[in-house]
Amino acid sequence: MKKETHPDYHMITVEMTDGTKFETRSTWGKEGDTLALDIDPKSHPAWTGGSRKAAQGGQVERFNKRFGGLSLSKKK
Repeated sequence: MKKETHPDYHMITVEMTDGTKFETRSTWGKEGDTLALDIDPKSHPAWTGGSRKAAQGGQVERFNKRFGGLSLSKKK
């Protein structure tokens, strides 16, 4: 392998939003640094499934709410 072509991997500590910590290898920071996350899989709606759209219902439900009074039958 060529020297100085690959980043320096070292051990860091990652702190989740709930305070739990784990060690991993990373190119971020220096050896022994702590990376405090603002969002993580335990709290972010992208992973937990809690989102504003989910609370509003699916696409069909939103369509029916918006256009529920329309019908295809002919008026007499």
